Amino acid sequence: MTFCIITHVSHGMDNGEYYAYSPYVREMNIWSKYVDKIILVAPLDLNNQKAIDSKYSHQDIDFISVPSFNFLSIKSSLKTFFMLPIISFEIFKAMKKSDHIHLRCPGNMGLLGCIIQILFPSKQKTAKYAGNWDYNSRQPLSYRLQRWILKNTFLTKNIQVLVYGNWNDNSKNIKPFFTASYSDNDKIELVQKKLTGKLSFLFVGSLSRGKQPLYAIQLIEKLIENGLDVKLSLYGDGAEKIKLEKYIFEKKIENRVFIKGNQNQETIKKAYLENHFVILPSQSEGWPKVVAEAMFLGCLPIATKVSCLPNMLDNGERGILLEMKKEEDVERIKSLIENDGLYQQKIKKGVEWSRQFTIELFEDEIKKLVKS
Repeated sequence: MTFCIITHVSHGMDNGEYYAYSPYVREMNIWSKYVDKIILVAPLDLNNQKAIDSKYSHQDIDFISVPSFNFLSIKSSLKTFFMLPIISFEIFKAMKKSDHIHLRCPGNMGLLGCIIQILFPSKQKTAKYAGNWDYNSRQPLSYRLQRWILKNTFLTKNIQVLVYGNWNDNSKNIKPFFTASYSDNDKIELVQKKLTGKLSFLFVGSLSRGKQPLYAIQLIEKLIENGLDVKLSLYGDGAEKIKLEKYIFEKKIENRVFIKGNQNQETIKKAYLENHFVILPSQSEGWPKVVAEAMFLGCLPIATKVSCLPNMLDNGERGILLEMKKEEDVERIKSLIENDGLYQQKIKKGVEWSRQFTIELFEDEIKKLVKS
């Protein structure tokens, strides 16, 4: 089987091997176990492999490099206007040569893929919609258009669209799904973390405006003002890093808030095991691996009420749902810190729920999708 992947994820090449963002590659390596050849249409614009990157394991990859594009300015929009026919033709050729078309959405490449796949109604297809599928959420026009095309059974045929959460208005194309980071072997016995001494918080994700790491820092700042002995470690990098460093310096909390940068999976795993809470104040999410991973390893999530997060946290039974009002959120966190029994109860519920979703189960479900 020839498996065609259409994605906006940036890639690099080192000694003839392709690499990209680790969580994405780890998942694609599972899909690739059940195919003979991969045709990969994506940008090839990474120059150095970082700790957060991983290599593909498949040995037969036909990489079709296309430029990244966007409509964020007049200049980039004009450039994109001239590139689109070329990129579209490359996607069309790749789809034509393939037995199974796999779209990674939402994204600019995903949008093109959604449109061009209409020309191949009889080919087997899957789409992974990694964003928020909630139709009531505010999202860019391109995202809404992708959802509409994928959901439309007249335009989009012979496809299974994998989405996070259960939504009432889904068509037969839509399949509620999940993702996984850890295996059955990772179900280790956890050491109980008491809410005594210095309490440690994590932020794991890109330091971008959408992930709102500043809000996580401000929560810790407020907890310090309330007399609590707390610290925050931020794992990630991004456009907001300098702004965050300046804020930390100006507020004189350098001894309580630490930016650790991008780290590998083992370092993050160790952090979940050692810390009490993970904060995820994102404006938008799909199935946030950070939350599922943290619960799997006994670290309690504090997250926003977006996408399927209320379901993942069972409306607060397995964590804390943020209102994005500092005073209210701080009081809610402080109240839990003062109730060790409730904290342990939430941890237990989170561990039990998250440990259903193992790599083994994930791979079984992927195999069914590819072999069907």
